[in-house]
Amino acid sequence: MIVLFNPISTSPGKQPLPLSLMALAAVLEGRYDWQLVDGNIDTDPATAILSAFADRRSTPILAVTVMPGPQVAQAVSVCRTVRMARPDVAIVWGGYFPTQHTDTVMLSPLVDYVIRSQGEAPLLQLIDALQRGGALDAVGGLSWTRNGSVVHNPLGHMTLLDELPELPYHRVPMAKYLHKNYLGHRTVAHNTSFGCPFACSFCAVGTMSHRRWLHHSPARMEAAMRHLQKTYGVDAVQMHDMDFFISEDRTAEFATRISDMDLSWWALGRVDVLMGYSDATWRAMQTSGLKMIFSGAESGSDAQLAAMNKGGNASSSLTLALARRARDHNIIPEFSFVLGSPPDPLGDVPTTFEFIRKIKAINPASEIVLYTYTPVHADGALYEKATEMNFAFPNSLEEFASPAWQKLSMRRGDGIPWMTREVQRRARNFERVLNAFYPTVTDPRLTGIARALLRAAGGWRYALRLYGAPYELRALHRFTHYQRPETTGF
Repeated sequence: MIVLFNPISTSPGKQPLPLSLMALAAVLEGRYDWQLVDGNIDTDPATAILSAFADRRSTPILAVTVMPGPQVAQAVSVCRTVRMARPDVAIVWGGYFPTQHTDTVMLSPLVDYVIRSQGEAPLLQLIDALQRGGALDAVGGLSWTRNGSVVHNPLGHMTLLDELPELPYHRVPMAKYLHKNYLGHRTVAHNTSFGCPFACSFCAVGTMSHRRWLHHSPARMEAAMRHLQKTYGVDAVQMHDMDFFISEDRTAEFATRISDMDLSWWALGRVDVLMGYSDATWRAMQTSGLKMIFSGAESGSDAQLAAMNKGGNASSSLTLALARRARDHNIIPEFSFVLGSPPDPLGDVPTTFEFIRKIKAINPASEIVLYTYTPVHADGALYEKATEMNFAFPNSLEEFASPAWQKLSMRRGDGIPWMTREVQRRARNFERVLNAFYPTVTDPRLTGIARALLRAAGGWRYALRLYGAPYELRALHRFTHYQRPETTGF
């Protein structure tokens, strides 16, 4: 029996379909007995996992996908319970977090194996080795212990996504993964690619995928959309790709293929890539139902963008052009910004605030997401400066699972050596004023009266650039149950 465990990662009512584990389940289907346990749905995942292992004769294997933040904490807790009750269970971690912090994970007695990067083929190889006595050193991307020392196998051949089977939707409670939000009444998460060819220094995605981008074909994408719509009544899709828009040809063909479906969708892409698209492709995206695009603007300073190794043709002027182009096609852009980079965390804060005002002047519907810089294991000047200023990652899973590190990994916490509370204070204050004068358009619960009240309360502050101590706006946001995109999504 193989149990696939997805630790809790979201706020109640926002459970996304566990796509990474569904992809693993797809390659197990018909070959091995498997069960998926989702911490976002199961109130007692450890008990559910142990129950699945009861009275099974084959080697029990627990495969856990882990992202930084809340998932680490529950993964550690559940794996500890499973280890104590069933020490014979082979515990395997994979995903973003263990790929970045393999050595630290392998030091823990709670984890037997780590699969780095793409996991479908390596998991099958590992199961075969454990259940049939195969060689562990032949498993691509596997980290394991031999004679007390950690061994890191080289990565194997990456599998093209069209070569992988369809997701086994029929094996999970799909009704629990369909949600009403700004996009639609029955919105589902989907994924059409893996990796990213870029190497931004604040992001480890490129490192994890070795700057490769594997993707589904437009025909495969269309088939999935039609299946989800016909079988489960889906009317909106959030594409959870690390970068959906890398290929204009793929995007244009996909948009044309689904233009008759009355389907709303959201996806993430780079500013410079999207600005390289033709007007015809933009019209096709609009016609197909694309409602929102998330892009990392990161900074209003071109010098800072260069320090972040954004690469390509990234520039602040292109971000403004994207805000205008999205407005012209009635597509809402979401722009994220990273504040507080070393060595001068306050340096670009005023510049970025003024730049955000320019974006809002061009396209008031633009969503703005503010983060503070948190280092990742990635090449580039930012991480080097971070380590020079005595930043260091924890040496144990227990410390990674602590509340302080959970907050830090969500880019909202303290504990970064060069980061003063002043950066966070300015960011939160500016955010309060901005969200009052420009209330999010993605929260359907926010009434017209509430929007008018927020704009009236925040207008004078925004006009005079008086962002400090907005206590009245904080109270008003609580009264209106304001939904912040960067913490609750839409």
